[in-house]
Amino acid sequence: MPVARKKGHYRILAGGRRLDGVHANMAASIFPADYEIPVLVLKDAKDSIEISFSENFFNLEMNPADACRAFQDIIDIEHKTPAEVAKRFGLTERFVRGRLRLANLAEPVFEALREGSITLDVAIAYASTSDTARQTSVFERLSGNYHSSNILEIRRMLVDGGYKGSDPKALLVGREAYEDAGGRIDGDLFTDAASEIWLDGEIVDRLAHDALQVAATALREREGFAEVRTVSALHVPYMETCNLGRVYGEPVPLSDEAKARKSAIEAELTAIEAAAEEAEEYSEEQTERIEALETELEAIGDTGHTISDEQRAAAIAYVVIGSDGQPRIHEQLYAQPVEADPADDDAGETEGEADPADDVEELEQVKYSQKLCDELAMMKTELLAVHVASDPHFALDLGTFIMVDNATRLTSNYGMPSELRANSPSARVHGFESGAPAAEAWAKLDESLNRSWISHKEVEDRYDAFCALDQAERAAWLGWAVARTLHAVPDGTAGSSFLSHLGRKLGIDVAAWWRPTARNFFDRITKPGILKLFEEIGGMELKSRYAASRKFDLVASAEKLFAGQVIAEADVKARALAWLPAAMRFGEAEIDAEQVDDTVADGEALAEVAEPAAASAHEAADALSQAA
Repeated sequence: MPVARKKGHYRILAGGRRLDGVHANMAASIFPADYEIPVLVLKDAKDSIEISFSENFFNLEMNPADACRAFQDIIDIEHKTPAEVAKRFGLTERFVRGRLRLANLAEPVFEALREGSITLDVAIAYASTSDTARQTSVFERLSGNYHSSNILEIRRMLVDGGYKGSDPKALLVGREAYEDAGGRIDGDLFTDAASEIWLDGEIVDRLAHDALQVAATALREREGFAEVRTVSALHVPYMETCNLGRVYGEPVPLSDEAKARKSAIEAELTAIEAAAEEAEEYSEEQTERIEALETELEAIGDTGHTISDEQRAAAIAYVVIGSDGQPRIHEQLYAQPVEADPADDDAGETEGEADPADDVEELEQVKYSQKLCDELAMMKTELLAVHVASDPHFALDLGTFIMVDNATRLTSNYGMPSELRANSPSARVHGFESGAPAAEAWAKLDESLNRSWISHKEVEDRYDAFCALDQAERAAWLGWAVARTLHAVPDGTAGSSFLSHLGRKLGIDVAAWWRPTARNFFDRITKPGILKLFEEIGGMELKSRYAASRKFDLVASAEKLFAGQVIAEADVKARALAWLPAAMRFGEAEIDAEQVDDTVADGEALAEVAEPAAASAHEAADALSQAA
């Protein structure tokens, strides 16, 4: 197609892949540089776009992103409707409209679809809202995340802060009232009115609160309750009523008709039981009849309760939102608990004398709402938090205590007002015990910790006793708490590189702490695998020396070789003592024979390998304290 205002220039709309192939052949000297290509020049842009789209869409699977833009080009240039485009290409109008919706995706999402980073289903999930700013925000938050391809999570985050049209709160408000208040509705081509998104959640919340208040006022005037509270939800939260007493009415007495029916049922049940006892078993018909009679008897006895006018005048009722969007009264009534007057402990005071605390006590007797109590608690905690954050030494002791106190409790530590934890992760291999020197050193370290503070019953007493420990003992607990949280992560999986980085930073000499044995390594690999290690350590000569050995004998020999307990050349022994499987290394260290003393005797080499495991628990604790 000719390019406007550029004589002799043409825009290629079809055959782009064939042209790329010709250029590649020219670069490979298969075609000459002046190779001629036949082309068809179209003067009408409409024809060229349609030909290109038809060729790509029907003859070769087209990238969904390109299909979206192609539909958009046809509509923009030819001024066609989606219905006309659908008819031309034998598609449904819904399909075309869906692709047009995808063409208006936020640019990062659209490019991800074009590049194949996300699937078409994920792109459709983002298109459930036309708010491109929200699309971009959610896409950036989920990029590289586990939920990046989770369609339900994407839709949930897009709706976050808004409501679906079928939400009870939206039904209560009503579409007309919401739009009159300036609310925006994101109509979705893939959904109906029930699943459309009401973007302005704060407007919905405000209108729902106002509607419930109107319903609560009418209910109080009609029923005469002392107080009617509103909750903009389907149920009343537990924390809202945990400090209130329940109001129980008197059971409604049975009517004469109900009493007669109850007596008849009880008589029939007695007769069935007598017949079954005589026959020494219940028949199937008798069992079914008993179930039906007992169900009826239970219904007769459920007469409900009546609330007296006195109870009603002192009761607190709640108005919630029904699943149909209508205000409804919560079935349970509540009342403020009645507290007895405090005993007069100051009877011996001279008349006219006043206790300085009287005014404070009088204030403390004032009843606060649950919401006010929660707000006061938050402000009090803010005040405490800013002071803890300003004193790092205090924060370090407090944080260490909270972690270790939770970790040493046999049951849930409900009295600890903090989310800080140092939980030990679940074992990747159930019941596994390595028996390695590091496990023995950990057991000694754990045994050396000062646990004198743990026996106190109250958390305050435990905290004071913990703070009374000397600095080294508190530091040992900190190291213990942090170390026990580390996960066992296989080499090459997420998190393993960070663990290796920590090991390098601590300068851990793995070969001095861990050696491959029959139990922990050689029994778990094949005979050719073991011989491969022999070749790596001593070449083909060493491999050939043990090639004829049985697997059992080969494993025993390997354990001794890699522990330095066999007579071998100095460089072979050095390599064997330094060798580690890649999964046990903290870095890409290579075996260097010059780093190992060639003259070390077999027994001395083994002693040096095991020496760190014999370190005292106090030395291990000091090392952890310095690291902390």
